[in-house]
Amino acid sequence: MLCMPLPERKLCSVYMDSVVIGSFPNASSTTAVIAGNLRRSKNCANNCYSSFYAPKASWNKRKIQNEYNFLRSSQPSLNYHYKGIEGEPKYQECNRKYVVKAAPEQSFESEPHAFETKNILDSVKNSLDAFYRFSRPHTVIGTALSIISVSLLAVEKLSDISPLFFTGVLEAVVAALFMNIYIVGLNQLSDVEIDKINKPYLPLASGEYSFATGVIIVTSFSVLSFWLGWIVGSWPLFWALFISFVLGTAYSINVPMLRWKRFAVLAAMCILAVRAVIVQLAFFLHMQTFVYKRPAVFSRPLIFATAFMSFFSVVIALFKDIPDIEGDKIFGIQSFSVRLGQKRVFWICVSLLEMAYGVALLVGAASSCLWSKIVTGLGHAVLASVLFYHAKSVDLRSKASITSFYMFIWKLFYAEYFLIPLVR
Repeated sequence: MLCMPLPERKLCSVYMDSVVIGSFPNASSTTAVIAGNLRRSKNCANNCYSSFYAPKASWNKRKIQNEYNFLRSSQPSLNYHYKGIEGEPKYQECNRKYVVKAAPEQSFESEPHAFETKNILDSVKNSLDAFYRFSRPHTVIGTALSIISVSLLAVEKLSDISPLFFTGVLEAVVAALFMNIYIVGLNQLSDVEIDKINKPYLPLASGEYSFATGVIIVTSFSVLSFWLGWIVGSWPLFWALFISFVLGTAYSINVPMLRWKRFAVLAAMCILAVRAVIVQLAFFLHMQTFVYKRPAVFSRPLIFATAFMSFFSVVIALFKDIPDIEGDKIFGIQSFSVRLGQKRVFWICVSLLEMAYGVALLVGAASSCLWSKIVTGLGHAVLASVLFYHAKSVDLRSKASITSFYMFIWKLFYAEYFLIPLVR
């Protein structure tokens, strides 16, 4: 095998050292050592081949290219400096690439701020959702609709729909909703262990709210309700709040002689008194005597509303315990569903509602007002038919199916309050 003569080999070595080291003006001594080691690691056979078959200039060019390729793969950070010896255009091209690649890194600096903002928004959203579930929205909607509907019974002429009317309704609705949240919140505080079985999605049962948080919310809303009722100065409104407070407390709180929800008849009477009697009479009198300054009268529509909602309130009181039978049995709540069975109570509830709709049809037919006779008659007939159709499709073995039908009954409850002001 032929080898390169010693003088040429030394010359090449010196040349290579100057090229490799000179092309990295900012490189450290470590880089120079790496370059020198790489240069000396070349095989003698390659040198011999190059010196025998190619001119020295071509050999040097290949030698530089090989050294560059190897260094590029071994130490990518040197890529920028080597391209600098090739000329300004490549240097600028490399520089442009570096800036483009570096630009996205600025976005990481804003990521902590964006992440914190998202966390705050998620926290607010979760807090609102928990309070929404804590307030039992189906009862909130029912309370608001019932007060608005009954208030309309006090309207005798079109001019009664005035700012005075809206102010009176707003005062009554807000105060009643505060008391509603107190009542449903107290019930959850008293039933934490039961709700872990029957309603694990509620904030206290799921652990989203601590017991102390629940106490603070309940206390705050009861105080706000009484405060608003007092500053308004309406005695019918204040007594409605006070009686609701007493019955709601007696229904739920676990102290001797109270917690009436343990007894089926007492539990039903509490709900009947509030939903059927207090709401209809007290809030009507609030509008009639306090807002409009008129003498108290008990009109035909008011009597109908009280009687019809008595049926409905009993149905709600009975039906609400059907999906909760498992937890009630464990904790000794003697509801009608526990004592009589789910199926019997279910069909009792459906029958009571159908009877109520039958009475409503008779009341509508007896009306002297033609449009009231047609609207209320058709409306109650449709609601009675929809109720029976849905009742036949309920699977009493499925808690989800029973709960869904219970929410459907509340929708019928809402619908009735749209028809009550039309009774004449």
